[in-house]
Amino acid sequence: MKKIYHLASCSTCQRILKDVDAVNKQAELQDIKTEAISPAQLDEMKKLAGSYEALFSRKALKYRSMGLHEQALTEKDYRKLILEEYTFLKRPVAIVNKQIFVGNTKAVVEALQKAL
Repeated sequence: MKKIYHLASCSTCQRILKDVDAVNKQAELQDIKTEAISPAQLDEMKKLAGSYEALFSRKALKYRSMGLHEQALTEKDYRKLILEEYTFLKRPVAIVNKQIFVGNTKAVVEALQKAL
């Protein structure tokens, strides 16, 4: 299985999809803004990543505006927030044959490219 959760309006996600040649490598793409992540999909990501916190983006604009930076969040909180607001998912998230790649650091993108 090759699946990439991304945001179509995000220039970083678009660049990464192009760099890893996701379309030609027949990866299934899911735009998380138009097709929300299901609880089952998020739970599968958590199982592979180890925690919901690893999938959570503190760079999301709403993180500070909601005052979340001043709170001690639990795994339950991270799960709830990601399901309620797609911008809290660290992007892109790719799952390739039971391996997960989260975020857009150079090392993650290179590892994803090799796995695809």
